Amino acid sequence: MHAAVDRFLNALRIERNASPLTIKSYADDLAHLQEFLEQHRGTIPDVREIDVSLLRRYAAWLHECGYARSTIARRLACLRSFFRFCQREGLCDSNPARPLRTPRAGRTLPHFLTTDEVGRLLLAPPATTPAGLRDRAILETMYSAGLRVAEVVALNVDHWDRAAGILRVHGKGRRERIAPVGSYATQALNRWMEVRQPDPKAPPEQTAALFLNRFGRRLSTRSIGRMLEKHIRTAGLSARTSPHTLRHSFATHLLDGGADLRSVQELLGHQSLTTTQIYTHISTRRLRETYEQAHPHAQAG
Repeated sequence: MHAAVDRFLNALRIERNASPLTIKSYADDLAHLQEFLEQHRGTIPDVREIDVSLLRRYAAWLHECGYARSTIARRLACLRSFFRFCQREGLCDSNPARPLRTPRAGRTLPHFLTTDEVGRLLLAPPATTPAGLRDRAILETMYSAGLRVAEVVALNVDHWDRAAGILRVHGKGRRERIAPVGSYATQALNRWMEVRQPDPKAPPEQTAALFLNRFGRRLSTRSIGRMLEKHIRTAGLSARTSPHTLRHSFATHLLDGGADLRSVQELLGHQSLTTTQIYTHISTRRLRETYEQAHPHAQAG
């Protein structure tokens, strides 16, 4: 099975141009299956020996372990893709994962910040140090353009068109989109560029990055996560706030401001409108709360 997994991951990388994070996710899910097989059978069988009853036992075990429905659904989807590949490559005769039923995952509304909370977060980094100016530029850019952390890390200097006020963003699946940059983010980026110092000894792939670490090289996603955690504490925001919260806030504030759903979908780089529709639920909920608080006949007697 190890060889089949390696071929599958390699195909993801070459044929589907999947991102490193996507490949890691598939690899982790398949490694989890192999651990289950080794624990419950004492060995990892060949792909041809794995049948639907064995995979159903694996799915039942996931439920017994208390994994979230979203996690179980993702792992079963990974198995379907893997065995579909194996069938196509002649490594097995059929796809034993196809009959597996995916648990219906209840969608939770994403956490977002109010405009006042966003303002506090954006002002948390000091404007008196290069690191502070960089952090302000990162946070302003994430909120202004609704970027994922991986998209921020992948930005190069030449992806920013100053004159047009846009960024060329490379999103999931290496899909490229154009993201407008607002005046506040533009000002923060300009101030960062005045103090930005790439390492002259680093390779071009590192020094081309728009945002650099203290060594003058490209930042990592974990570095941005740690940076955000620090400024969240400084701003006194909820512990639920994550790097993705700024993206959620970007979408919610656009819809609250009257933007249409299709435009928000394009700005976020979502392939499916269904993914974007979660933000309409947030806006509708807030509208309902406002109505119930303000309308005299909406309140309980």
